[in-house]
Amino acid sequence: MQLVVARIGRAHGIKGEVTVEVRTDEPELRLGPGAVLQTEPASAGPLTIETGRVHSGRLLLRFAGVKDRTGAEALRNTLLIADVDPAELPEEPDEYYDHQLMDLDVVLEDGTEIGRITEITHLLSQDLFIVERPDGTEVMIPFVEEIVAEIDLEEQRCVITPPPGLIDDRAEIASARDDEGDDEGDEEDKAAAPGADA
Repeated sequence: MQLVVARIGRAHGIKGEVTVEVRTDEPELRLGPGAVLQTEPASAGPLTIETGRVHSGRLLLRFAGVKDRTGAEALRNTLLIADVDPAELPEEPDEYYDHQLMDLDVVLEDGTEIGRITEITHLLSQDLFIVERPDGTEVMIPFVEEIVAEIDLEEQRCVITPPPGLIDDRAEIASARDDEGDDEGDEEDKAAAPGADA
């Protein structure tokens, strides 16, 4: 099975290093020196990692055969893909590979259907589930312990306990933003009202 583990960003310096947007919970394993990765587009690879280091919170990689800034810039936005045994599991029991979580049904504790996971976005602070709802809209669910109560791979479901407004009030919030431009004066009056009551 092939998994996207990173996306190449901009060139760093003049010696062929690139910044990398990490898309794996195991960068030491997937993006270590000597790792050979397939690419998307395929014409850019395969790429062999020569060196890796962290600089200002970002992972920098240098690939074999890429010696200057021009070569590094040519790789920008290339996806790095690792071959992973489908039976392989993360070392920690509460960690999951993206392919294990894709297409899980997302439900509330009372069984109410929210949708299914169609994409997982890895941010520096946390991961996000992109959940497609039955009506075709999407909602983003932070993959944090306070919200994701249970991952049941056998039942193919993800149980969540969302805080107020994360799911229910999305339509109201969107419509309020749409009206902001027309009702700026009203919004200012509303913002001032709580202070007047105090």
